[in-house]
Amino acid sequence: MAHIYETENFILESHEQPEIDRLEGGHVKISPKVAVEDRTQLTSRQAIELMRFTIVAGEAMKRAMKEIGVNIGRINYQDNGNWKPELHVHLYCRATDAKMQPYGEPIIPGHKDEYRPLTAEDISRIKSELDILAREERFSDSRWCLA
Repeated sequence: MAHIYETENFILESHEQPEIDRLEGGHVKISPKVAVEDRTQLTSRQAIELMRFTIVAGEAMKRAMKEIGVNIGRINYQDNGNWKPELHVHLYCRATDAKMQPYGEPIIPGHKDEYRPLTAEDISRIKSELDILAREERFSDSRWCLA
């Protein structure tokens, strides 16, 4: 997986075998730096940080992908740990004009060879948007009771 960004306790990565094609929105994953089985094992500070990071990452995905003409209408946030009992949150970004995973329909799980991962350029755009969003007051530590 390609590293995109990290916070104090979490890492955002791009899937090399996504379940949604990059031009249909893309697929990224947030994982804790120290593995835990599920969210009940997070401290309250980590839980708040994870919630904020999912929101910021989702907003960054929307902005970055819009720059290349991908209109993300919705993001499905899914807290998983089925195949390997470790907490991670998938962000399934849903483009309004998607054909392979149609917008408004449930995601059909599983990677298909035709689903292309995010490119290095996409990842660079997402990082830039994350840097911008991280400086906004609405995402400051004090606003999220983390200071």
